[in-house]
Amino acid sequence: MNTVDSADGTAIAYSRVGQGPAVILVDGAMCHRAMGPAEPLAKLLADSYTVYTYDRRGRGGSGDTAPYSVEREVEDLDALIKEAGGSAFVYGISSGAVLACDAAARLGGVRKLAVYEPPVIVDGTHEARPDDYLDKMDAMIAQDRRGDAVTTFMKTVGVPGIVVAIMKLTPNFKKLKAVAHTLPYDFRVLGDTGRGKPLDASRWAGAQLPALVMDGGKSPEYMRNGAEALSRALPSADYRTLPGQTHLLKPEAVAPVLKEFFV
Repeated sequence: MNTVDSADGTAIAYSRVGQGPAVILVDGAMCHRAMGPAEPLAKLLADSYTVYTYDRRGRGGSGDTAPYSVEREVEDLDALIKEAGGSAFVYGISSGAVLACDAAARLGGVRKLAVYEPPVIVDGTHEARPDDYLDKMDAMIAQDRRGDAVTTFMKTVGVPGIVVAIMKLTPNFKKLKAVAHTLPYDFRVLGDTGRGKPLDASRWAGAQLPALVMDGGKSPEYMRNGAEALSRALPSADYRTLPGQTHLLKPEAVAPVLKEFFV
């Protein structure tokens, strides 16, 4: 396992495959190298790029120095970019999309930015996240109610109750509970983007680079509206819908799009 030290000394675990220009993949909530879409996507990109997948802090093989802040996660990406030679293409999915945008706005080493379906709520097509949502999530983690945190998150993102009930009986649920303490991290990354109001474009004003914001043709209306809104909030972004895709994006669907964009 490879590691790189972030600015605060936290060891960030990563893997590297392929040859060519560097690409860094940024996971969404509860995903990491051993569980999620990054590793399969990395294999599809490895014929054209040197692809870095990593465990966001608190997950997998990475450390978790307290106290958490979004700035520390941006510094983690900065450390990886430096490890990759000082510049890299960056792709983020779900909450990782918002983190990738924050990094692009603050760091100089991001060559191009591509993101898929940031879980933002910008209008009335979906219920806004309650103001006390993060406080309740923090409380569940503090009380070691990891299972409750996972099920709360699943229901929040629209997973049907019967599906959640079935998931709790599977071995995968134990893996989800193992990283449940990082759920509040993701909602801190999202910040106020779930309030059902327009995005604050000033947050990403520093992302003066080519960007691509994508969504899936079969995704919920609110998710697609959020992606389009982010494309407008970024200084120089194109917007693209991937036909037939949902939030559970297939690596085979996005790999050729990234190869076309990351040139």
